[in-house]
Amino acid sequence: MTSSSTPRLAPQRVSDRRLALISLVLALGMFITLLDTTIVNVALDHLRTTFDATVTQTQWIATGYLLAFVSVIPASGWLSERFGARHAWLFAIVVFLVGSALCAVATSLPQLTVFRVLQGIGGGLVMPVTMSMAMRAAGPERIDRATVAVALPGLLGPVLGSVLGGAIVEFWSWRWLFFVNVPVCLAALVLGWSLLPRTPRTPGHRFDAGGFALLTPGVVGIAYGISEAAGPGGFGAPEAWGPLTCGVGLLVAFTVWSLRAPRTALIDVRVFTRRSFGVGSLITFMSGFSTYALAFLLPLYYQQVRDETVLRTGLLLIPTGLGTMCFFLGLRNLANRIQGRLVVAAGVALTMLGTLPFALVGTDGPGLWLLAGQFAQGLGFAATTFPVLTLAIAGLSFEQAPHGSAAFSVVQRVGAPFGVAVIAVVLQSLLDDAHTPTAGLDAFARTFWWTFGLAAVPLALSILLPAGKNAPGEDEHATAPH
Repeated sequence: MTSSSTPRLAPQRVSDRRLALISLVLALGMFITLLDTTIVNVALDHLRTTFDATVTQTQWIATGYLLAFVSVIPASGWLSERFGARHAWLFAIVVFLVGSALCAVATSLPQLTVFRVLQGIGGGLVMPVTMSMAMRAAGPERIDRATVAVALPGLLGPVLGSVLGGAIVEFWSWRWLFFVNVPVCLAALVLGWSLLPRTPRTPGHRFDAGGFALLTPGVVGIAYGISEAAGPGGFGAPEAWGPLTCGVGLLVAFTVWSLRAPRTALIDVRVFTRRSFGVGSLITFMSGFSTYALAFLLPLYYQQVRDETVLRTGLLLIPTGLGTMCFFLGLRNLANRIQGRLVVAAGVALTMLGTLPFALVGTDGPGLWLLAGQFAQGLGFAATTFPVLTLAIAGLSFEQAPHGSAAFSVVQRVGAPFGVAVIAVVLQSLLDDAHTPTAGLDAFARTFWWTFGLAAVPLALSILLPAGKNAPGEDEHATAPH
C-alpha cells in the first residue's frame, strides 16, 4: 500500500482509559455527520413548501450531500497519510461545521444545495478517517472496543435523526436542522485537538491522480444513478442506468489500474481478497436491501398506512434505537465470546424476525407487535453490523488501515442507497397498481416480504466468514496482499 521508501507505520498503543476518550471523540464526529443525513431527509417536504420548489429540485438537498459524501471517500486514505489522520479528521470537522453554518443562513434553495455539498465533503472524510484512527489506537487485541466509535453512531444516527428532525420541523425553524450541528462540531474540535493522538505523516507519498480520476467519478456515477432510480422511471430510466453503467465501467477500469500498481494506487483492491474483509464488505453491501431498506420503509409505512404525523413517526421509531443500545450495553461482551459468523447470522435472523409484524399486521393491527418488531430489528442490526465491521478491519495491517477504511466506507455508502433504491422501485411499482387503501396496505406488506427474502442473502454469506472472532491466521495465508 505504501512505496518502498515510505516508513512503516507503528501501532499507536494507548491505555484503556485513553482509548475510551479517543473513541468518544471519534464517535462524536461520526454521529453528527451521520445524523445529518436523516435529520434533513425527514424535513424535505417542509423545505419544498418553504422554498416553493418542486420535489425534484428539493431532492437535490439530499442528493448533493450524498454525491459529495461519496466523492471524497477515495481520497481520505491519501489525506491521512500525507497530513496525518488527526489533522485530516480535524479538517473534515471544520469543513462540515462551515457547511452547516452556511446551510443555516441560506436564503434560497440553490444556496442551500451548494452548502449541503460542502457539508457532504466534510462528512465523507470523517467516516474512513475515524475507522483508521480507531484501529491504530486500539491495536488488533482491542479492535472490538474501537469499532464502537464507528458502529454505534451509524446505528443510532438514522433513528435519532428522524425524531430530532420531526421535532425541529414541528416546533422550531428549519434552520435549526443545521444550527444544531454547530455546538457539537465545536465540541468535537476542542476535544479532538486535545485528545486525539498525533499520527505519523508520509509527505513523500505520491497522490494517485489517475486512480482518483477513475474511482471518484465511478463512485459518484453509481451514487447518482441510484438516487435517480428511486424516481418514477426506476432503473429503466436513462438518467438512472446511464450513470450506473458509466460508474461501473470506471470502477472496472480502476480495478485494473489498482492491480497493475497496487503500492501506489488510491485503494489496493487486493484487500478484498482477504476473506474477512471481502465477505464482510459483501454482507455490508447486501444489508442495504434489508436493514437500510427498513429504515426507509418504516417512516413511510407509519405516515401513509397508519396516518401518523412526522413527529409521532419519529417517536414510534425509538424502539429500533433501544434495540441497538440493548446490544451494546448488555450483549456485546457476550457476543465477543462467540464466533463472529454466528453472531452475524443471529443478527440477520433477528432482523428478518422483526420484519414479519409489518408484513402481517394491517392498519388496525396491534401496535405492540410493530414496536416489538422494531426492537428486534435494532438488536439484529447491531448484532450484524458490529461483528462484520470488527472482522473486516481487524485483519488489516497498520499500513493498510487508511486505504482499507476508505474501501469499506465506499462499499457501505454505495450499498445502503442501492438497496434502498431497489426497495423503493419495488414499493412504487406495487403502489402504482393499488387503487384502494386496502391495496396500498397490501403493497407495503409485499414490499416488507421483499426485504425479508433479500435478508436471506447476508444470512447465507455469514457462513463464509472466518470461524474465530478475528481469525487472523485463517485470513492472512494465501489471500493477504504482499
